Amino acid sequence: MPTQSMFPELATPLIRSTGILASQTLLEMATAGKISSDLPITDSQIQPASLDLRLGAVAYRVQASFLPGPSSTIHDKLKSLEMHKFSLTDGAVLEKGCVYIVPLQETLNLNSSISGTANPKSSTGRIDVFTRLLTDFTSEFETVQAGYQGPLYAEISPRTFSIVVREGSTLNQVRFRRGTPAAADATMRRLQETEGLVNKNDGPIDIKNGVAISVDLSRNTENNLVGYKAKQHTSLIDVDKIAACQINDYWDPVYKSSSKNSGLILNPDEFYILMSKEYVTVPLDYAAEMRAYDTKVGEFRVHYAGFFDPGFGHAESGGQGTRAVLEVRSHDVPFLIEDGQTVCRLIYEQMTQIPEKIYGAGGVGSNYQGQALKLSKHFKS
Repeated sequence: MPTQSMFPELATPLIRSTGILASQTLLEMATAGKISSDLPITDSQIQPASLDLRLGAVAYRVQASFLPGPSSTIHDKLKSLEMHKFSLTDGAVLEKGCVYIVPLQETLNLNSSISGTANPKSSTGRIDVFTRLLTDFTSEFETVQAGYQGPLYAEISPRTFSIVVREGSTLNQVRFRRGTPAAADATMRRLQETEGLVNKNDGPIDIKNGVAISVDLSRNTENNLVGYKAKQHTSLIDVDKIAACQINDYWDPVYKSSSKNSGLILNPDEFYILMSKEYVTVPLDYAAEMRAYDTKVGEFRVHYAGFFDPGFGHAESGGQGTRAVLEVRSHDVPFLIEDGQTVCRLIYEQMTQIPEKIYGAGGVGSNYQGQALKLSKHFKS
């Protein structure tokens, strides 16, 4: 195994030459100026396999979502698309149905071998806030090209609930990887045998282009609750306030069908929180990502915030297997999903080393370890 440091001035050894960078390496990157900010990077931002990104002091209401392309900066595009600029210092409302661009506090100065991928935080996805990372000179959302040097921006579009944010709020996160390690089905099959990546208590595990995840619409609980559907007209959600909202003010319950049809008809452009049949485990030296949308499985999108840290559902961090909560939105036409239907696939990717921070252990903020059907942390239990 290689023992060289990722940065010549640092001395942390690698156990793998390629993979997602662990929490201790993210701290090294901040120390070495590879990740920088006018305000210090805080320990609470550093997750087992990702870095939480903080909103800056201003936001721009824009006419439409956009990509700058390979020859433009975000600042250049804002000159023609900006409708209104406003301060986030004392908090501000981002209205549903609108698109905003917010410069983030963090900037990057990456080595040529380091690239990045971003995603909304779990709590962001569970309130249907569509958040994507942007960089200068890019033709792709959520992607930081290897060797990127420059600022970061968040595109934010609340879809169901209007929200309150402020300078320093964290809606998305970025994970960094060294090289381009392959996510092979053969590796996932081996991990299924040795680690038990998923367990659904019935039937074989389907691993083809990732591990199949299916929806549970047949829970035999006391009240037969299988999910929630978001209400269309509600009050604001303050993204920084935990357990401040009453569930009934924002969600309608979805119950197990009493008819022969065990499915659920998804109404177009309505937002649902459902749950997987599978109990998911992420090994300590791997991370996992849910692929958000695949037209082969139907006209709906599952899981906006589909990233699982090392230790999610793992026995060593109090998991014993944890259900995946599914954020579901249908497109264009009503669509029937049925109990046990495959709705997405889980891709496992190796870490360069086991993180010093593990999800669910050691004081790491892990709101969803051991979850069943659970809404975001903004709602009272």
